[in-house]
Amino acid sequence: MTFTSIKTIADQVRKDFPILNEQVHGKPLTYLDNAATSQKPTSVLNAWRDYYEKYNSNVHRGAHYLSAKATDAYEAARDKIANFINAKSRQEIVFTRNASEAINLVAYSWGMNNLQPGDEIILSVMEHHSNIVPWQFVAQKTGAILKFIELTPEETFDLEQFKNLISEKTKLVSIVHISNTLGCINPVKEIAEITHKYGAKFLMDACQSVPHTPINVQEIDCDWLVASGHKMCAPTGIGFLYGKLEILEAMPPFMGGGEMISEVYLDHSTYTELPHKFEAGTPAIGEAIALGAAIDYLTNIGMDKIHAYEAELTAYLFEQLAQIPQIRIYGPKPDVNGEGRAALAAFTASEVHANDLATLLDQEGVAIRSGHHCTQPLHRHLGLAGTARVSLSFYNTREEIDVFIKALKETLEFFASVFGE
Repeated sequence: MTFTSIKTIADQVRKDFPILNEQVHGKPLTYLDNAATSQKPTSVLNAWRDYYEKYNSNVHRGAHYLSAKATDAYEAARDKIANFINAKSRQEIVFTRNASEAINLVAYSWGMNNLQPGDEIILSVMEHHSNIVPWQFVAQKTGAILKFIELTPEETFDLEQFKNLISEKTKLVSIVHISNTLGCINPVKEIAEITHKYGAKFLMDACQSVPHTPINVQEIDCDWLVASGHKMCAPTGIGFLYGKLEILEAMPPFMGGGEMISEVYLDHSTYTELPHKFEAGTPAIGEAIALGAAIDYLTNIGMDKIHAYEAELTAYLFEQLAQIPQIRIYGPKPDVNGEGRAALAAFTASEVHANDLATLLDQEGVAIRSGHHCTQPLHRHLGLAGTARVSLSFYNTREEIDVFIKALKETLEFFASVFGE
């Protein structure tokens, strides 16, 4: 498949996503909850099914044909991830269940063994719970101190505060690349550079960026990167950790069991080389293979084209939302070309509860997210109980945005007529 025009990406790919033909409450599905999870193309579903139907076997452990084929496909997926984010080595890619497990791996393997009382960990108030709770665990056990970067008046990462907060006491900076609520794109390359000047390590949560824009870990110079497959057209239950080779080599295993060992004796064990020392037990083989297929799919379209098309959608979405006076969107505004923020909008609408909005929109077949989006500290910082969130992907269309806007206006009109709002 060759994509020749960024304006027609959605038209060309929608046929690849069977779920987009579904009906919800008798209405065509308008799926606008992509920041929570993406839909899966047929090629990804087929890759997963082919593994179980044609060569289901455990990896690395068998001499027979099925095991060898499964191992080749599983390890090929690792190569695809390494190329996708421009890692130096395939050994720098560790399969995990999701980004949460990847962060926990770093927290328990590196954090527990490198942090001392009084050491400082810098996070931000916009972090997903998965990039806060593991560090709370580590801080409680090691005596390290958590510090948080707040927001600029434009509701973006406060880089100047970060420059003032970081010090020789800082040992780790762990920051999201793109906020799943504010949509802001954080200056991760500059954050990494500043972090390294102080001899600290930088972990980047790339869950909302890897599926939507080209990522180059060598250019960014992050020490670790985490991502979840289910947000990038792959199945649930699979994600990955990228780590610089020398850092991963110095980290002890996260979990013990089969696969991660070299020799096991009754009183001690030795461990295998990277990346397998971090992959204890039978992995999610079919899911990893399907993640490789998802990367093939995204690469075939072109991440630069996906980014450009989603920017067009973002500009259109914000133009339409601007016509509804009750709407308050959080995070920075995009420029006229839709650049400068992610293809999502978390918003409130007067006094209408976000859950009520989402429920009534669902009756029109429109799927959006409502609640705190696993960013309770951010919502508390903003003085909000929750927000509604619409989030786009490359298979969405302007027509779907029109359906959403029409349903949103009608919903707000309904609440105004009933409650006088």
